[in-house]
Parts: sequence; structure tokens; C-alpha cells
Amino acid sequence: QVQLVESGGGLVQAGGSLRLSCVASGRTLSRYGMGWFRQAPGKEREFVAAISWSGGSTGYADSVSGRFTISRDNAKNTVYLQMNSLKPEDTAVYYCAADQHTGGSSYYSMRSYNYNYWGQGTQVTVSS
Repeated sequence: QVQLVESGGGLVQAGGSLRLSCVASGRTLSRYGMGWFRQAPGKEREFVAAISWSGGSTGYADSVSGRFTISRDNAKNTVYLQMNSLKPEDTAVYYCAADQHTGGSSYYSMRSYNYNYWGQGTQVTVSS
């Protein structure tokens, strides 16, 4: 089993930045693809960003590309999401997820159904 705990959310003004962290326990994440998803009130959960287990490949939703950066530190069993130039429409609960499907060093998934473990989420609120 893998337990994921997100932190770093909060209230920020439009144009500001936040850095989310996701720390894993129970098992090393070094062979897991990792992803960030978000869910705004009244909306479905949506993909934000993902990273391969090696850290060599990343993918982003069009809505955050160029503003958000996903990274990982396998030695610390931690994944990060650096969020810059935040907009009110980025307001949501952000979830970290781990994908235990085996794949090459460049594998990652943008599909929530591929992820096996989820954190409890951290709230991000961007004021205008």
C-alpha cells in the first residue's frame, strides 16, 4: 500500500505562485508514474500534470502548460507541482496520485483510471 499526503495549498492572489508537495509512505515511489489532478466545485476531476518514474518525461494539460511544472525527488519519495501565474480558474482541490503500472522510463498517464493510489487533496484558492 502507498499513502500519499499533499501539502502546500492555500489562498493566493491571481498572478501569484504556490508549490504543492506530495509525500509518499509505505512504499518507494521510484518506479511509479505520478500525477496531479484537480477538482473544482461542481466539476469533474481533471488531469493537471504527470511525470514518469525516471522524471525524464512530463505531460501537462493545455490549461496549465507553461505555468505549472511537475518534478520529483525519488530519494525523498516526494513529487512537486510548482504553480506560477495562478488564475482564479485554477481554484480547486488538488490531488496527487500514483500509477503502479509498469512502463518504460518515459511512461506516464493522463488518465485518472490508471492511477492506483490517491491522496486526500489540498485546497488551492486563487482570488481575483
